[in-house]
Amino acid sequence: MNFFEWLGKADLFPLWNSLRIAAISCVLVFFLGIFFAYYAARLPRWLKGILDVILTLPLVLPPTVCGYLLLLVFGVNRPVGAWLLSHGIQFAMKWYGGVLAASLVAFPLMYRTARGAFESFDKNLGYAGQTLGLSNSYIFWRVRMPACRQGILAGTVLAFARALGEYGATSMFIGYIEGRTATVSTTVYMLYQNSKKDPAVLYWVLVNLLISTVVLLVVNLLEARQKKVVKA
Repeated sequence: MNFFEWLGKADLFPLWNSLRIAAISCVLVFFLGIFFAYYAARLPRWLKGILDVILTLPLVLPPTVCGYLLLLVFGVNRPVGAWLLSHGIQFAMKWYGGVLAASLVAFPLMYRTARGAFESFDKNLGYAGQTLGLSNSYIFWRVRMPACRQGILAGTVLAFARALGEYGATSMFIGYIEGRTATVSTTVYMLYQNSKKDPAVLYWVLVNLLISTVVLLVVNLLEARQKKVVKA
């Protein structure tokens, strides 16, 4: 069976689950990343340095450690997790728990990229808007965001790619339950563990490679457009 025959017969739940987790995570980290990046860029240098360490920590921590920290907070036997469970909410071993895991590891990419874009923004444009009587919210959404859009878009794409390929924190926090929490990354691992000769392992790897290639092409396209804007 070739790749396309397999694709037509395969259970594509892991792909669908990975895409929805990545999409929801991307929306969350987009707004959170912009919020923290905007205010961090305006803080004093020493305070910004402290905040940077805290917000960027998931980027350098092993993903499994991030997953373990999530279990410490949201595990059903932990105070927060038990309280949520008493209200009918459980994140551990649920697909939407994967959104928390993916958001945690993808957030630093969005935050750092957005912060860099905001720091390169020409403040004189903002001051000019204030002299015209424009509100801060209007200046932010209609002046600052359009001027920084290439960097923010690049950060968004990178955050989506990171969330889509997440394995460590996801496997720790939501595990692998076929048809419920399985993602592309956890499916590759489980299939390889169960049958190293199963061609489905290679096919899922090919799916991941195709998606990753498209994401990188988009990032390169955005960077090329940014360079054209700078030269202009």
